[in-house]
Amino acid sequence: MAKRPYRVALNGYGRIGRCVLRALHERGAAAGLEIVALNDLADQASIEYLTRFDSTHGRFPGEVRVDGDCLHLNGRCVQVLREAQPESVDWRGLDIDLVLECSGVYHTRADGERFLAAGAPRVLFSQPMASEADIDATVVYGVNQQVLDGSERLLSNASCTTNCSVPLLKLLNEAVGLEYISITTIHSAMNDQPVIDAYHHEDLRRTRSAFQSVIPVSTGLARGIERLLPELGGRIQAKAIRVPTVNVSCLDITLQTARDTSAEAINRILRGAAEAGPLQGLLAYTELPHASCDFNHDAHSAIVDGSQTRVSGPRLVNLLAWFDNEWGFANRMLDVAGHFLGVCTEQKTINRPF
Repeated sequence: MAKRPYRVALNGYGRIGRCVLRALHERGAAAGLEIVALNDLADQASIEYLTRFDSTHGRFPGEVRVDGDCLHLNGRCVQVLREAQPESVDWRGLDIDLVLECSGVYHTRADGERFLAAGAPRVLFSQPMASEADIDATVVYGVNQQVLDGSERLLSNASCTTNCSVPLLKLLNEAVGLEYISITTIHSAMNDQPVIDAYHHEDLRRTRSAFQSVIPVSTGLARGIERLLPELGGRIQAKAIRVPTVNVSCLDITLQTARDTSAEAINRILRGAAEAGPLQGLLAYTELPHASCDFNHDAHSAIVDGSQTRVSGPRLVNLLAWFDNEWGFANRMLDVAGHFLGVCTEQKTINRPF
């Protein structure tokens, strides 16, 4: 008899929440997860419409309709809630195993405990938390999911840029040693930027039109990497630039290696990791003449463009890694959720009947 799917709920149904739902639909029963509820302040008509049609990822591949408080997806009902505060939701009454927090507005342990106090058994956040003390574990799938033992209540899926960079940096640090690292994130526009200039953000650059300029913004990427790879602490700098595209971003990574190397040697390491080992399916490698739009709806955490690998002298390496900042990250949330709930079952912190 097949195991009952783990029951999960979405809190927040914006870009990541909708991508998580779509990605789970595309994976089907093999994912072992079922979204049974979503909580968002949007009206029912908007939820139905934005589930059915997506400017970036296309039409939903199946039936979508709303009937009362039920979002029907191919005959399955996802209960729709409209509560502004996590403690207003009866998470316990939903009989769920995990909340996927996709609103992006919660960053502290106190925030997470509001979900737990309202009956949520566990929470996986779609954003980095304010500090290590605010979370039981930050997970980058393919790198450190094995640290989970089932006792955790609050998890973070890190960020899309951390999910792209950490596997690459860990791999290359083990292969050639990394002395210093500088990363520039070239990121698609996001919904914290206006279409035209507007008063809305304390970062004055983010008051400018997202589709008329290339805009430098602040980033916590270096701090996020150091949380996952403390051995690189104090040796990473990062900056971020938003560009006028709607999806797919890239990292321009400069590395000073501890040992002499070459572009051919670096590409051989990256190609090999993409073809076999723990990063297979998470890391991809290409030397084709791609543009960013080629990676829309690509589920990999990182796609290394080997045609852009450069080595100056024997130890200064430059890489280009693409990633779909929406779809890749949403798929990693599902990977972490499935792995974590499997660990919880093995450790008997939850029970799922067969």
